Amino acid sequence: MDIQNIRAFLMIAETGSFSRAAEKLFITQPATSKRISTLEFALNCKLFDRLGKTVQLTQAGKAILPSYLRILAEIDESQRIISSLRTRVSGQLKFGTSHHIGLHRLPPILRRYTEQYPDVELDIQFMDSEQASARILKGNIELALITLPDNIEKPLTTLPVWTDHMHCVVANDHILAKRKNLSAKQLNQHAVILQSHSTHTRDIIDRTLKLDPGIKIIMESNYLETIKAMIQHGLGWGVLPESMIDDSLHKLKIKEVKMERHLGLLLHQSRTLSSSANALLAMLKNQELVRK
Repeated sequence: MDIQNIRAFLMIAETGSFSRAAEKLFITQPATSKRISTLEFALNCKLFDRLGKTVQLTQAGKAILPSYLRILAEIDESQRIISSLRTRVSGQLKFGTSHHIGLHRLPPILRRYTEQYPDVELDIQFMDSEQASARILKGNIELALITLPDNIEKPLTTLPVWTDHMHCVVANDHILAKRKNLSAKQLNQHAVILQSHSTHTRDIIDRTLKLDPGIKIIMESNYLETIKAMIQHGLGWGVLPESMIDDSLHKLKIKEVKMERHLGLLLHQSRTLSSSANALLAMLKNQELVRK
């Protein structure tokens, strides 16, 4: 029961003519007749009586006319809804983000986003970067803004947006603040506050600094703000992104050490994003281009 056959039926019922219906449908009269024949075959009944040049609905045709009008109206409404989704950004946007990105990167972007798309209802969930992968795979969230891992497996994909340059830091009155051109090996002699083993950031630190297994670890945490506070109070050295380093901290110079991590979007390759998610994606892509 093809929709084009139903449109042909309704147009003939409206015009009372196969030829006029064909003109309005921009097809040939034989094509119009074929559509009606196909519909009559599917319904196993005759829909029109052809009385010379006059075309009249049969009893069966009159009976199905209201139903077909409703079907066509609902299809047209569905098309209007889909068209509106393409042009109007609205609905709910459910996404995840790490605390660091939520505090230091997202606020100005979300301000522009909410000003530009006031009809979007935001549902922001704070989570560790590592939890985001599982929630994306399960479909609990559309996308996530996290610290990106070095390798990602399908069906997940990433879009880098920011690069965080990371540095070893101490409080201004820490003994290491007086040292110049330290080596990574010398750091092993002093207590440290580190990111948790479960984080991508910790993987970068371990891989770059090659810390001694016996190094004194004061604390491990997923929260960079907590790590920063502990370092500020002189409890040990640690590693923080440049965006968090202020006058309360001293940046150490470590020989031949360069650390950086990439922040950005994590999403499912096969998921069709909502208009609200696509709008945020476009805004972040523009952010990434501006950064370059």
